[in-house]
Amino acid sequence: MQIFDLLAAWPGAVWLQNSGTAYLLVNAAHILGVALLVGAILPLDLRMIGFLRTHPIEAVAPLLLSVASMGLALALVTGLWLFTVQPKLYAANPAFLAKLVLIALALANIWAQHRSAPFQAALRGECPSAAVRALAGLSALLWLSALVAGRWIGFV
Repeated sequence: MQIFDLLAAWPGAVWLQNSGTAYLLVNAAHILGVALLVGAILPLDLRMIGFLRTHPIEAVAPLLLSVASMGLALALVTGLWLFTVQPKLYAANPAFLAKLVLIALALANIWAQHRSAPFQAALRGECPSAAVRALAGLSALLWLSALVAGRWIGFV
């Protein structure tokens, strides 16, 4: 438990613990990061599955991937920062632990997708294979589940 005490004593954590305004702003930044991530990943996943065919994927994928990457970075940094405010409490929260598992699985799915030649071909406009569509469906499910688990944290 010493690591949790060290995290809670970090100056960034102490600042959030003592300033409602600072906590509010970091929390808002976390929500913005999640919104950018899910708001970009979900349309890309749906497009890979076969929906939202209004624009060529090769035209929208670079933007969606960039926005999702920025959202992921912002959500991870602010999420870690928020964790340091009450690390013992969060570490004992089953919803928080579920969220961590879902995020880890979603990140592993991203890794698998981006290393896949069929995924790269689909980003260039080729017809997505069944495996690409399945990983896109899994991506949507994992990120939406992580979103729900994040909301669940406050109710456990």
